[in-house]
Amino acid sequence: MTALHAPVLADAVCRLAAGCHRVADGTVGGGGHAERLRVAGVQLLAIDRDPGALRHARQRLGDAGVSWVQGRFADPMVLATVSRFHPDFVLLDLGVSSHQLDTDARGFSFRPGVPLDMRMDPAGESAADLLNRLPEPELARVFREYGDERRARRLAATLVRRRRRKPFATSDDLVRAIRATLGPRTGPTVFARLFQALRIAVNDELNQLHTALPALREALQPGGRLAVISYHSGEDRIVKHLFRDWARACVCPPRQPVCTCRGRALGCVDPPRPIVPTKAEVTANPRARSAKLRAFRVDGGA
Repeated sequence: MTALHAPVLADAVCRLAAGCHRVADGTVGGGGHAERLRVAGVQLLAIDRDPGALRHARQRLGDAGVSWVQGRFADPMVLATVSRFHPDFVLLDLGVSSHQLDTDARGFSFRPGVPLDMRMDPAGESAADLLNRLPEPELARVFREYGDERRARRLAATLVRRRRRKPFATSDDLVRAIRATLGPRTGPTVFARLFQALRIAVNDELNQLHTALPALREALQPGGRLAVISYHSGEDRIVKHLFRDWARACVCPPRQPVCTCRGRALGCVDPPRPIVPTKAEVTANPRARSAKLRAFRVDGGA
């Protein structure tokens, strides 16, 4: 089985979805998780912003028992469709698929000569567009906040200086700028981190996640679960903090004398700790190494 057909933490996802009947997969990708869930007989709402991924998943799964939606999981029309579907399990597998990473024309990797695109859907600005347009402070913010880069200001200054001479177009242009700033021996680990930061900015991934999670929770049937697999510290932080706040009975400021919030927990974090891949899974699929699966169960379950 190739990485393309190896969904991350699939066994754990299936355990969490055991007994569910209506599953909304907000990031169906190549259909790996969805295929495992369909085997269990669930009705599936399959969503993806990438039309190519949706075509691949549809070829894999067929149409029996599956409804297909193309769009971002945070789009209002998509969220309305999820709500009408009345799911008892919602899954988000964040990040990019192996197919997207391995298709050079999509521009997600730092392999030589790859175009700086990184868009998960055809709309909007590409990575090259952002590198050539964003002001220096905004470029620094992208690499500092999304890439944990301590020298983000220096990198942003290098990018602005270089784009005056020649616009950014390919992975080589960005790799050379990174090495010019961080040193000639800078290698793949740093490239992966900084290219990921740029991809998150291109696709507005963290804002999309923050917007979608409350609406997806509200769409769940009583006792249903919202499960999220993240691969980036910023993604995981959003999920962890929202799940924790939803599990609290009171979210008023600590010194407020009278509770004016909802006054009850919306459910519980279940399981209480994130699930991570086993060593065997990471060996078989190295792209799973940073994955964390968190789940929240809404009120009304057993």
